[in-house]
Amino acid sequence: MEKTYQPHSIEKQWYQTWEEKGYFKPSGEGDPYCIVIPPPNVTGSLHMGHGFNNAVMDALIRFQRMSGKDTLWQMGTDHAGIATQMVVERRLGAEGVTRHDLGRDAFLNKVWEWKAESGGTITRQIRRLGSSVDWSRERFTMDEGLSTAVQEAFVRLHEDGLIYRGKRLVNWDPKLHTAISDLEVENHDEKGFLWNLRYPLADGATTADGKNYLVVATTRPETMLGDSAVAVHPEDERYKALIGKFIDLPLVGRRIPIVADDYVDREFGTGCVKITPAHDFNDYEVGKRHNLPLINVLDKNAAILAEAQVFNLDGSVNSELDRTLPAEYANLDRYEARKLIVAAFETGDLLEKIDDHALKVPRGDRSGVVVEPWLTDQWYVSTKPLAEPAIAAVEDGRIQFVPKQYENMYFSWMRDIQDWCISRQLWWGHRIPAWYDNAGNVYVGRNEAEVREKHQLGNDVSLRQDEDVLDTWFSSGLWTFSTLGWPEQNEFLKKFHPTNVLVTGFDIIFFWVARMIMLTMHLVKDNNGNAAIPFETVYVHGLVRDGQGQKMSKSKGNVLDPLDIIDGIDLETLVQKRTFGLMNPKDAAKIEKQTRKEFPEGIQAYGTDALRFTFCSLASTGRDIKFDMGRVEGYRNFCNKIWNATRYVLMQCEEQDCGQNGSAFELSVADRWIISKLQQAEKTVTEALLTYRLDLAAQAIYEFVWNEYCDWYLELSKPVLWDKTASEALKVGTRRTLIRVLEAILRLAHPLMPFITEEIWQKIKPLAGASGDTIMLAKYPVADDSKIDQDALNDVAWLQAVILGVRNIRGEMNISPAKDLTVLVKNGDANDIVRINNYQQFLKKLASLESITVLNAGDEEPMSATALVGQMEILIPMAGFIDKDAEIARLTKEAGKLEQNIQKLEGKLSNAAFVDKAPADVVEKERGILTENKASLEKLREQIQKIQSL
Repeated sequence: MEKTYQPHSIEKQWYQTWEEKGYFKPSGEGDPYCIVIPPPNVTGSLHMGHGFNNAVMDALIRFQRMSGKDTLWQMGTDHAGIATQMVVERRLGAEGVTRHDLGRDAFLNKVWEWKAESGGTITRQIRRLGSSVDWSRERFTMDEGLSTAVQEAFVRLHEDGLIYRGKRLVNWDPKLHTAISDLEVENHDEKGFLWNLRYPLADGATTADGKNYLVVATTRPETMLGDSAVAVHPEDERYKALIGKFIDLPLVGRRIPIVADDYVDREFGTGCVKITPAHDFNDYEVGKRHNLPLINVLDKNAAILAEAQVFNLDGSVNSELDRTLPAEYANLDRYEARKLIVAAFETGDLLEKIDDHALKVPRGDRSGVVVEPWLTDQWYVSTKPLAEPAIAAVEDGRIQFVPKQYENMYFSWMRDIQDWCISRQLWWGHRIPAWYDNAGNVYVGRNEAEVREKHQLGNDVSLRQDEDVLDTWFSSGLWTFSTLGWPEQNEFLKKFHPTNVLVTGFDIIFFWVARMIMLTMHLVKDNNGNAAIPFETVYVHGLVRDGQGQKMSKSKGNVLDPLDIIDGIDLETLVQKRTFGLMNPKDAAKIEKQTRKEFPEGIQAYGTDALRFTFCSLASTGRDIKFDMGRVEGYRNFCNKIWNATRYVLMQCEEQDCGQNGSAFELSVADRWIISKLQQAEKTVTEALLTYRLDLAAQAIYEFVWNEYCDWYLELSKPVLWDKTASEALKVGTRRTLIRVLEAILRLAHPLMPFITEEIWQKIKPLAGASGDTIMLAKYPVADDSKIDQDALNDVAWLQAVILGVRNIRGEMNISPAKDLTVLVKNGDANDIVRINNYQQFLKKLASLESITVLNAGDEEPMSATALVGQMEILIPMAGFIDKDAEIARLTKEAGKLEQNIQKLEGKLSNAAFVDKAPADVVEKERGILTENKASLEKLREQIQKIQSL
């Protein structure tokens, strides 16, 4: 073996070998076990969330594969409608071309070209993480098979009355000209204003205090052109008499009613709220309760229309209401119109006041522009009928959430579910399988030929396909079964569906998890003909945040790329990467300074195993995952520890009899102890993996390998192997244990650390009596309680206590570890005496002892330092090590200095003039020094007392 562990020299080579030899494909004769990878966007590159998610899934799949299951980890990527279209449009824009210049077909060809050119980035990165996905079954949401599944799902849902076309409010992006999902809307805290506008009462009505107007407060004065009502709380005594009366809407002249609704907060503003159902989601709900018309005053660019569009709640055109809008606002951008409208109110003495107001502004996560609630024709899934069986599946335990608390989040969303807008005004995506004739009739089918045949439409009837595409969440909602070949009923679908576990973040429980459950249970039958579930368990993890618990984002400059941690990155490249694309020079300068401070030498290459083990160690059941580079460094040291331990084992075992050929052997107490500890570790790790507590699995592996195998057992092996008087059978037993426990460790740790374990396993397997081409397919360790030797556990626990007692005295008394000590023992019972006699070689070697003598009752005790092991006292004579009087004098002098410092600090901190006038951080620093000094004084006094008692 190389002297030092170099991950880059082994990782890519082993991954290539695994993939080429087909080890990732389903194999084994056990029960099927399947995980589908949450499909990353084909546009993207790995972020820390991907890294964490993949580490968890791969640990689970490797564990189950080694446990004999017939495993499939299904790989695939998502076409990411908006994101991909934007990337390609930007590339075209750099050439001075728009998609409209090319036309739909030519533009889509450009998208496919880009996908072929850049779409493999994410898959190359997933390979770098060591993810053992079945690449032979890689899928893409826009490939032919999945496109067929999407089309089939749409048609079936439509035939079942669960997909319909309707006019409703959506999140509209005025820049991208498409509806977007709630997940694609970012709410920003921004400073704004609250305009208090006077709305004149109609027909001479007045308020209780004699005013002929109501004051409404709004953050969107421009939408007042589309007001349908003013609402007050039904119990508000100020306005009870006005309920049912009318307002003459300023600027427009439209007469609108005053309605009573519990939605109104009596304590906010004046208690009067303008209701604009076509431009506010809450107002839309109020409008439904009071049968108010929907008055749309904005076009797709969020500019004011020349004439309002008026609809009834069912989406039909309202031809009775006046559509007239003031001509001076026509075609003006919403914010330009706002200025003129506010000015008109002020001129007409209708502006009461303007207040500063903090508000949440919804912006498109890709375009950055303010999103509008906008009334438009879209396709919807009727979700309430789908939600009922999906709720029942979780209630009755067919689907379980880990941690269980996330069921509450799921139920909360599902029991108040709204219909799902599934259409998007894009070109890249699954085009909606619907056709229109010239009369506006709509026909749904798998293709135009099927539509014509089903509805008996001759070739003289002109049909055009819907221009819209489906929301990417629709296709990804079919992911567990579409990737397995549905709607074809093939063997893969029958074997691996439902899948076993879905590993995902809590932030998409509704957007993805819930929709997968709903769609699967409606569209797919299990092998018994019942509604199928998509997965049995949903393992929910939190978001990966930085070490301070902040969300990682480009604007904060705290983003980490997992591949930079694996392969390393120099400081200048890291600075360029973090500041690239930032428009504000001040932000860029701040992030550069922050990066140089945090990583003065860049990021060294830690390797995949260290990063994966870090992720697994953080995979607790909490919501947030605080990522700390210090942990990565610590687990890189753990890899080094395993590597160096292996070198020691090979030096002792290579070309030696390790019992692999059936030769006689004898096990020492240390051998029996480490074998017992191994059984306990195997049991703990297996239970942790089965219950999705990868953090506990990582902790158990680390504790066993570092503390018990390396720090104790390797040292306990030396007195046997290096003792010329020890029997050959005993040495064979120790070599056999060294190599076999190491081999078991490698199998135990492989799911979490695949590369280093494979590399070492290949080198030691002949000595350990192991066989097989790869550790990936080796049997996962299974604990055997019959191998637990309680006497050995007790004896080594006693040995450790004695050795640590001696080591503690050395540390406290500043005695060199190289100095052999004389140890006296008193008050030991019969077991202690037997152990002292049996384990002299271990005690002398590991505690660096010259001799161990048992004192009889009445024997004179020299001046000694003492440690306790149960009732037994360990005495280390101090003669020759210490001048008692001189040491007491020295320590007393040091204590005196500390007492003076403490007196001064207490005086300063009791002085109000100092505490009140000095900066808070200065005062806090002085208090900290006082605390440290008091602690130091206490330790000195304890040390003086100990020496005095010698």
